Amino acid sequence: MNIRLTLNGHRIAATLNDSATARDFAAQLPLTLSLRDFHQAEKIADLPRKLSTSGAPEGADPEVGDLAYYAPWNQLATYYRDAPYAAGLVPLGRMAQGGVEQLATADEITIEAAPRSGHRSER
Repeated sequence: MNIRLTLNGHRIAATLNDSATARDFAAQLPLTLSLRDFHQAEKIADLPRKLSTSGAPEGADPEVGDLAYYAPWNQLATYYRDAPYAAGLVPLGRMAQGGVEQLATADEITIEAAPRSGHRSER
C-alpha cells in the first residue's frame, strides 16, 4: 500500500508491506502524531491503539528509512539513522529517498493513504 508522510511541510512517499500489522496500521489512517527523538537514531510516536502482530517476526534489524511498530510500547518507530536489532520490532514499510533528512528534525508526522493517480481532479 502506498502512503504519504508529511514532515516539516514536505510530502514524502512511503510504502507499507503486506503484513497483518501493516494492514492494521493502514486501517488507522489518516493519523497526525507527535514525534520524540529516541537514541538519536529514530523518531517514535504513540499510536491510538495496539496493532495486530499476527504472524510477525520476533524482532527486526531496522535500516535508515524504515517504518516499524514497536509492539511492547505500542509505538510507531521511524528511522533516520541505523539502529540495532530490537525484539518486539515489527517492520511496517519504508520511506522514499529524501524523507530521512526531514524526519531527523521533525516533531510531528501526518500519515495518510496516498491519493490514487489517474483521477480527473489531479490533472
